[in-house]
Amino acid sequence: MHDDPDRCYLAVQSRDPRFDGWFVTAVTSTGIYCRPSCPARTPFRRNVRFLPTAAAAQRAGFRACKRCRPDATPGSPQWDARADVVARAMRLIGDGVIDRSGVPGLAAELGYSVRQVERLLVAEVGAGPVALARAQRAQTARVLIETTALPMAEVAFAAGFASIRQFNDTVHAVFGVSPTVLRARRSAPSSGSPTGTIVVRLPFRRPFRPDNLFGHLAATAVPGVEEVVGATYRRTLRLAHGPGVVSLTPTSDHVRCRVDLTDVADLTTAIARCRRLLDLDADPEAVDRALGADPAFAPLVDAAPGRRVPRTVDGAEFAVRAVLGQQVSTASARTCAAGLVLAHGDRLDEPAGGLTHLFPAPDRLVEAVPAVPAARRRTLAALADALSSGRLDLGPGADRARSRAVLAELPGIGPWTVEMVAMRALGDPDAFPGGDLGVRRGAGDLGLPATPAALRAHSEAWRPWRAYAVQHLWAATDHPVNQWPPPPGRPDRRNAPATTEHRATVAQEELSRA
Repeated sequence: MHDDPDRCYLAVQSRDPRFDGWFVTAVTSTGIYCRPSCPARTPFRRNVRFLPTAAAAQRAGFRACKRCRPDATPGSPQWDARADVVARAMRLIGDGVIDRSGVPGLAAELGYSVRQVERLLVAEVGAGPVALARAQRAQTARVLIETTALPMAEVAFAAGFASIRQFNDTVHAVFGVSPTVLRARRSAPSSGSPTGTIVVRLPFRRPFRPDNLFGHLAATAVPGVEEVVGATYRRTLRLAHGPGVVSLTPTSDHVRCRVDLTDVADLTTAIARCRRLLDLDADPEAVDRALGADPAFAPLVDAAPGRRVPRTVDGAEFAVRAVLGQQVSTASARTCAAGLVLAHGDRLDEPAGGLTHLFPAPDRLVEAVPAVPAARRRTLAALADALSSGRLDLGPGADRARSRAVLAELPGIGPWTVEMVAMRALGDPDAFPGGDLGVRRGAGDLGLPATPAALRAHSEAWRPWRAYAVQHLWAATDHPVNQWPPPPGRPDRRNAPATTEHRATVAQEELSRA
C-alpha cells in the first residue's frame, strides 16, 4: 500500500486506524515516523514519505513518534495472508528466528541463500532481516523498560541485544531518548511483578468478535495444557529458553496478555505466538467486505463483524490434536489428548493453577500408544515421524503448499484433516473444510448448498477468505462454542457424544485416504 502515496495521505488526513500496521508515515521536516492514525497535526504532503515498515523508517534515519508509538500497532495483515517467501520470512522473524538462529538460520528455514533473503526483503519491505530484527528488539526493549523493574543490563540481553552499547544506541536512535529517560517517562510504575512476569496489551484492528474465538479455544482446551478461569484463557508454551504460561483476556480495545516466562528473552516469541493464536493481525474490514458481498452471508457479517480464525501456538501440536479428534466427540478428543500429555508431556517444575504440562514434542510421540483405534495410532505415528524428522513443517515459515502435500501423503490423513491443519496450524486464510458437519449444517441453515461438492463450488465466491467464512458457518447455529465466557447455568453441550452422522461423515472422508 505504501506505493500509493495519494491513498496513504488520505488515510493520514483522516487519522484512520484501520491502516495502522500497513505503512508508516516518515516526516522529513522532523525526522519522526508515525502510524497513520497519529493524533498530531497532519504534516504537509511535501514533507512526508510512506514506508512499508518501522524497520524501513529506522533504516532511513527516522525515530519513532513518542505520541502515537508506531512500533505498538497491529502487524501488517499481508504477512499472515500471503504464502510467498517474503511473507514466510516476516512470520519467522516475528517468531524470533533471528535471535535464535541468526540470518543463516532464517535462510536455511526458507531454503534460500542469505543474499537472496536479504535482497527480497529489502526490495519489498525496505529493510533486511537484521534491520527488521533490530526494530523488533527495540519494541521488546521498550516493553521491558516500561513494564518491569529489570535492571537495564538484563533488559538489553533479554531483548536480544549483543551488548549494552548496542542496546543504548538502538533505543536512543529509535525513540530519541536514552533507556533511563524512557523508563522515567512511563505513565505508571511497574507493578512489582516477579521477574519473568510481564503484562502487555495486544492491539488489534476493530471490529473484534471474541465469542467464537475464545469460545472455540475453551471448548477444545486440553486439561493440563490449557484452562479457562473466568473470562481468561490460559495455556503453557514451549519456548527456546524454557516453558512459559500465557493468560489472555479480551477487552473492548485490546487483549490483555500476562506472560510468565522462565527467561524474559522469550518475550518476543511468546507475544508473536499469542497474536498468531488469536489472529490479531487480521484486516476484518477487508474480510467482512468480501464475505458480505454474498447475499446469503451479508446478514451474518452485519450481525457479527470482525470474526477471527482461532489458530494455534504450535503447528505440530495442533496436527496431533486434529488426528486424535478424527471420528470422535470433542470430549473424547480432549480426554485422549490429556492422556498423551500425562504420559509423554514435560511436567512444569512449578505448576500454575491447572496448568501442569507442556504438550508432548513430536519425537516423544513416535512410539506412543494412545487409547485410539489401531488405524489412528498408525496415522499418529506417521505424523509424529514426519514432524520430528523435519519432512513436515507446520511452523510460521512453512511452505503451505508443500506442507499440504506432505500431509495428504500420510496414511489416514484426508481432506478434512488437511484443511483443518491448513486453517489453524498453517494460518491459510483460504482453507475450507467443506465436508465438516458443522460447516454443512450452518450452510443448510442459510439456504446454501449442504453437500460438500456443491458447497465447495459455492465457496469460490468467498476466496481468499474461506477460513473466515467457516467461522460464520460454525456460528450460524446456536451452540455454546460460540459464546464467551460460557453463560452460567447453561448445560454445556460441547461435550455431548458425537452423532452417528458426524462419525460416518468424518470416517468416510478420512479413512478413504488410509
